[in-house]
Amino acid sequence: MSGAVHRLLVVVPAHDEEGTLARCLSHVARAVREVGSLATTRTVVVLDACSDRSAEVAAGHDVEVVTCELRNVGAARALGVDVAARDVADAAGAWVATTDADSRVGPGWLLEHLAAARAGHDALVGRVRPEPADLAGPVLDEWHRRHRVGSRHVHGANLGVRLAAYRSVGGFPPLATGEDVALVRALREAAGTVADGGTPVVTSARSRARAPGGFASYLRTLAREVAAAPRPDPDSGATPDVGYPRAVVRDGRL
Repeated sequence: MSGAVHRLLVVVPAHDEEGTLARCLSHVARAVREVGSLATTRTVVVLDACSDRSAEVAAGHDVEVVTCELRNVGAARALGVDVAARDVADAAGAWVATTDADSRVGPGWLLEHLAAARAGHDALVGRVRPEPADLAGPVLDEWHRRHRVGSRHVHGANLGVRLAAYRSVGGFPPLATGEDVALVRALREAAGTVADGGTPVVTSARSRARAPGGFASYLRTLAREVAAAPRPDPDSGATPDVGYPRAVVRDGRL
């Protein structure tokens, strides 16, 4: 597809995220300011079955707020795209960038997505990293070992897609988890061009899950595996192979 992009559509689904949403939206706003006149932007926050103060928090930011009772992150993310793109006439010239309400993007986040779009890609699969303060040292070390640069993981917290390509494969499916992976898989099967890399988005490493089988579930499993791994004999000087997979690990967002 043509690389020309003049619209950036930012979508943030949230379910009871009063504790992290303000920080998320402040970082998104900073990324929007960095775009300047390069493209017009619209940010849509989808409050899905929120029973906390998330609506009040979102109201304090320059975003469009949509409320729903879908209780499904895939459907909520898709609703956000539909709302953000409702008046877009040129789908090939619009780019959707999505993150999560418990994440914080960098200042150049949207510039990286804009660069991928203008290079002619159909999607950008960005990287994430857990909030370092939320994980014990050995668990964080193992995370980095499994998620080396060059490894391919898909995260809704850092994902972009050209609107025309998104629509051509049916958008985000209504899945309770893995909607991001399903979308990227569909794009690749349709011979779409998918870039990867960029600056990681920092995401919460909380243990309480919002989605079944999601990122928090993966981190709990990782912590259990690290705790159960055999420890080296301090007198032997040897470090045993703990048997972790050598291939790309399927995390809670994969």
